[in-house]
Amino acid sequence: MSFNIVKQLNADAQEGAATNDGAETAAITNVPVEAAPEETVAEETTNAVDAVETTEPVVAAAPVEERIVTAHDDFDWSVDKRNVSSYNKEEKAKYDVVYDNTFKQINDGEMIQATIEAITKTDAVVNIGFKSDGLISLNEFRDIPGGLKVGDVIEVMVVEKEDRDGNLHLSRKQARTSRAWERIVELHKTGEIVTGIVTSKTKGGLIVDVFGMETFLPGSQIDVKPVTDYDQFVGKTMEFKVVKINETIKNAVVSHKALIESDIEAQRAEIIGKLEKGQVLEGTIKNITDFGAFLDLGGLDGLLYITDISWGRINHPTEVLKMDQKLNVVVLDFDDDKKRISLGLKQLTPHPWDTLSENIKEGEVVKGKVVNIEDYGAFLEIMPGVEGLVHVSEITWANTPINAKEFFKLNDEYEAKIVTLDKDTRKMSLSIKQMANDPWSEIDVKFPEHSKHTGVVKNITPYGVFVELATGIGGMIHISDLSWLKRFNNPNEYTKVGETIDVVIMNIDKDGRKLQLGHKQIEEDPWNSLESTFPVGSVHEGTVTKKDDKGAVVQLPYGLEGFAPARHLLKEDGKTVGADEIAQFIVIEFDRNDKRIVLSHTRLWEQAIEEEKQVVMKEKRADAEVTKKAVKNLQTKVEKSTLGDLGVLAGLKAKMDSAAADAAAADEAKEEPKEPKEPKA
Repeated sequence: MSFNIVKQLNADAQEGAATNDGAETAAITNVPVEAAPEETVAEETTNAVDAVETTEPVVAAAPVEERIVTAHDDFDWSVDKRNVSSYNKEEKAKYDVVYDNTFKQINDGEMIQATIEAITKTDAVVNIGFKSDGLISLNEFRDIPGGLKVGDVIEVMVVEKEDRDGNLHLSRKQARTSRAWERIVELHKTGEIVTGIVTSKTKGGLIVDVFGMETFLPGSQIDVKPVTDYDQFVGKTMEFKVVKINETIKNAVVSHKALIESDIEAQRAEIIGKLEKGQVLEGTIKNITDFGAFLDLGGLDGLLYITDISWGRINHPTEVLKMDQKLNVVVLDFDDDKKRISLGLKQLTPHPWDTLSENIKEGEVVKGKVVNIEDYGAFLEIMPGVEGLVHVSEITWANTPINAKEFFKLNDEYEAKIVTLDKDTRKMSLSIKQMANDPWSEIDVKFPEHSKHTGVVKNITPYGVFVELATGIGGMIHISDLSWLKRFNNPNEYTKVGETIDVVIMNIDKDGRKLQLGHKQIEEDPWNSLESTFPVGSVHEGTVTKKDDKGAVVQLPYGLEGFAPARHLLKEDGKTVGADEIAQFIVIEFDRNDKRIVLSHTRLWEQAIEEEKQVVMKEKRADAEVTKKAVKNLQTKVEKSTLGDLGVLAGLKAKMDSAAADAAAADEAKEEPKEPKEPKA
């Protein structure tokens, strides 16, 4: 018997002595209490103790210490009333292993098999062989067909051996997700096909459940053709291919389109191998763009360009085609390397020019719709695929420049006469103006020279105004013929497009279909009478309307304008006359032929100063004349000179010399000052 067993026996004996009950004796042995007398038990116990004493090594006696007397000193610790078995070392080691195997060592994040022990209303009690059971919410078992049952074996993940409440935290969902991720990564490497269930719709695609893990299916990877309604796929079980994974965030992208493309790749190779130019194929419209339509030819796409849809002009393919429409097309060209196929629809019917009616010929009147407008004219569609050009010169009989883009509008209908027709080059020229008689044939009668008319301003250029007098009849007013009195930098300062204006026919060029018009000629030339009103030297009040470095334009009475050079705008105080300022001006030049008046403000105050000087000089000269006459009279009366008389004469002479000197100085002031000569070196 080992020491551990003896120790256990002593503990059991102590327990029996403390309770003083005979029940423990029955628990120690398999025989009834009556069959086990105390002498026998005591004897066996003594023998067992003796055996222990004989097998255990002798221990040296410890130093004697003072022992404290207690109530248990009389208890015999070697007494035990149970049967005791002894084991050798090999048996003990074997049983220790068996005992240790009854417990499991688990770690957080470990995957482990578990058994359902019980099911509550909200949770499942799960046994993993640990010291305690775990609880898993029933929400994690919704995918199990037929529901969860007691005794089912499942795989769970140890989230935490002990959470903050000391409970074992397990999760079947995380176990499934972890296993699913491992399988998804493996499938991505091998390229195998996987089956999943589309669970919901999200922005840009669908969510697919693969092995219990959510993956993303982009909208572009659902099908080879664009998909607009994602709801139709929710709840469906489909096959996919794992095309992309992200190890960091454990996210996967699947594709159903990849499976379809792999299936039709063989079909594409077969179709391209049999393609020939001119071959007619049946296709289904899968997409429509601004430049054409893409057709599915049974696994291979082809492009039907907008110009190959119809012989006539169309603005957008949707005018003729619609989605999912089936139609026959002809192969125009294909590229084996780029796998591009050009298709044609109009080529299945003859060209309209080849079947043109005999009624369409030169001189006939046709009706067409405007389908294109250029600077040089407009194209009218007579019938689908047959167009004619109305050149800008064939719009109206007038020689006035016309902007085709302002005259025509798309889809407007016009009647026109066929001028030229060439079926070989498939060209036709049309004329709108020839639908009416040429008004220039009677121009001399309706619009003779010097006659007055009212027209509408159709166009304005920097050099003149184009006026329409009647349909097909018009002419130009030169900028100089707009006004007798004013000069314009641009005609739009005087009139605007759309306004009416009175004109006079000044000249007719019947061959060149040109009219020279005048507007100012409606009235007589006022310059013939203005010369008497604004003679040179006359002073008038004027307002400066424009001013620049060269001078200023001055508005005078009667609507007349004059020009004052910059040097003639100087004031007496040294400043200059400014814009919008009213001042007095003197006419220094009047040219009736050039219709020009030159003014000066400076001359006014300069002349005033000069006049004052002249008045002073006249007074001095008058005084000198009076003195001179007095001297002469005195000389005639006096026969002899006396000393006193000589003094009087000397005074008169000095006065006369002074007056003569002042007069000479005034004469010199009138002369222009001469530039001083440079001093010699």
